[in-house]
Amino acid sequence: MVDYLPEKSPSMEATDLMKEEFDEPVENARVMVKDVSVTEALDYKKQLEDIDGVENVMWLDDVIDLKVPLEMANENTVESYYENQSALFSISIEEEKEVEATDAIYELIGEENAVAGEAVNTAVSQKMTGSESMYAAALLIPIIIIILVLSTSSWMEPVFFLIAIGVSVLINLGTNIFIGEISFVTQSVAPILQLAVSLDYAIFLLHSFSDYRKETNNPVEAMELAMKRSFPAIIASASTTFFGFTALTFMDFGIGADLGLNLLKGILLSFLSVMIFLPALTLMFYKWIDRTQHRSFVPDFKGIGKYVMKLRIPSFILLVIAIVPAFLAQSETSFIYGTGEQPDNTRAGQDVQAIQEEFGKNMPMVLLVPEGDRAKEEELVQDLENMPLVSSVMSYVNIVSPAIPPDYLEESTTESFYSGDYARITLYTETDAEGEEAFSLVEDVKETADSYYEETHLLGESVTLYDMKNIVQEDNTLVNTLTVIAVALVLIITFRSISIPLVLLVTIQVSVWVNLSFPYFTETPLVYVGYLLISTIQLAATVDYAILFTEYYNHLRKEMPALAAIKKTIDDKIFAIFVSAAILSSVGFILWITSTNPIVSSIGLLLGRGALLAFLMVVFVLPALLVIFDGVIRRTTLKANFYKGK
Repeated sequence: MVDYLPEKSPSMEATDLMKEEFDEPVENARVMVKDVSVTEALDYKKQLEDIDGVENVMWLDDVIDLKVPLEMANENTVESYYENQSALFSISIEEEKEVEATDAIYELIGEENAVAGEAVNTAVSQKMTGSESMYAAALLIPIIIIILVLSTSSWMEPVFFLIAIGVSVLINLGTNIFIGEISFVTQSVAPILQLAVSLDYAIFLLHSFSDYRKETNNPVEAMELAMKRSFPAIIASASTTFFGFTALTFMDFGIGADLGLNLLKGILLSFLSVMIFLPALTLMFYKWIDRTQHRSFVPDFKGIGKYVMKLRIPSFILLVIAIVPAFLAQSETSFIYGTGEQPDNTRAGQDVQAIQEEFGKNMPMVLLVPEGDRAKEEELVQDLENMPLVSSVMSYVNIVSPAIPPDYLEESTTESFYSGDYARITLYTETDAEGEEAFSLVEDVKETADSYYEETHLLGESVTLYDMKNIVQEDNTLVNTLTVIAVALVLIITFRSISIPLVLLVTIQVSVWVNLSFPYFTETPLVYVGYLLISTIQLAATVDYAILFTEYYNHLRKEMPALAAIKKTIDDKIFAIFVSAAILSSVGFILWITSTNPIVSSIGLLLGRGALLAFLMVVFVLPALLVIFDGVIRRTTLKANFYKGK
């Protein structure tokens, strides 16, 4: 996720500067080995250094002279690296070699010891992405097939749906080669999300084709009529999703562009597949559909509309009551800006707990300041050491001596602290990677350093997440605004109305706010990337239900009064909307259940819950709004031609 921060963000500039000035990188993992003597620990250190991908290993011998008895050394320093016969090594793993290096470390230390850190989280995410995506697909496809079989009258129709969208998903995955590389979040979410979101297009077309087959014996003519009839709904549905995902590409935080571009390609390819490939496939093999007809497995929904409309006033009142608390609650949710904690049922999660139980929390930060004034540097280091939550500080002035000029010592002694231009000060803090404590400490360290030097650079996982927080919060406002504007423009063009887009947006946006308010009421922190993406994805994907419903209602409203038209719309379209929502919801909940990655799991839960909430809003609240504001809609819609009788 760090790779997606803008290059001009302070932490990335600091990271690039340190790579230029110093050979020794910042540690990104900790390895704990139990029941070892000092001699055995030194042997483990040598073996860790020999692992391919491990750039640096730091232990007790780097900060004190082990020839002197440990009892005579600083107690806090010793306990940071060696306590109760357990040794804790701070290591740096090379970027893009996290998987190979952590596998080798696991093999070296065995099951009884532990390794944790940023590099481990990256390795776990990379390893699990492929297998979890396959597992999710293996669970999801049978569920989708069952839903589609229940919603159609032919055993072959679901196969046609999946082939048409499956082809576009595979092409989309293949075209990623031109991008070069994509995020593990995109790899986990995009293919399944593309399938769920765009399956509607195929359903719209083939249902329409099935209807026109009853009116004409010529399959080609039936397909022509079906394409003409379903095109407005498909293009409107694809456009809202397309432009909604386009908004993600405007994020400064690169994960938005990564996922947004992938989904844009996916929606475009799905649209082309449904409008070009699916009609050809269907006309070539329509006899298979005819030969595999089965009775309907779904009961008749006729008459359900009148019961729903009896609740229109309570539904409207509930909307009015819920809208403000939901909006306020979702804006007060506490967030996680990184990948979140590893689950307790995984080795990565258990190793984190094991290391913290023995040695406590330890989050390193590196401060770069101009080299030269060692008296000023010593004062700064003393101030940093006195800060709450700072367990220790490593610098030339407190590890070697401010009285000894660096020129008098060997380069191997000074190269970790001085580059010629900058002095490097490493802080070890007792905070989590993020949170109020961690971010307050980052601000305090910056403020303290800035009081001594005009130029300072701070880096580390906490610092990166602090930058991420500031950047994505700005992105959130931009992306949500662009999404709403883009979807509103598509709806205005589709319905040639000012009021209908407003009614549809209120309906879906309230479902988004209710969905995002759950973490606040359950006091559960939410992964911010999931929050940011779902705000766009839920609105862009589930507004399709409202479009399908309203387009059909508008057609009927030209022939009958509002109440009769809305009842018939509910009767005729509730199952089609339920099918779409059930598929999208299944996708979300399966991602939530199968993924060990906190970001993917968070997106899954929000998506699954959001699809169900959108379905309920479209079935109960949207009809109430359309009937209550029928007069306003008639006057603010171009050529409404609504039925004027009673």
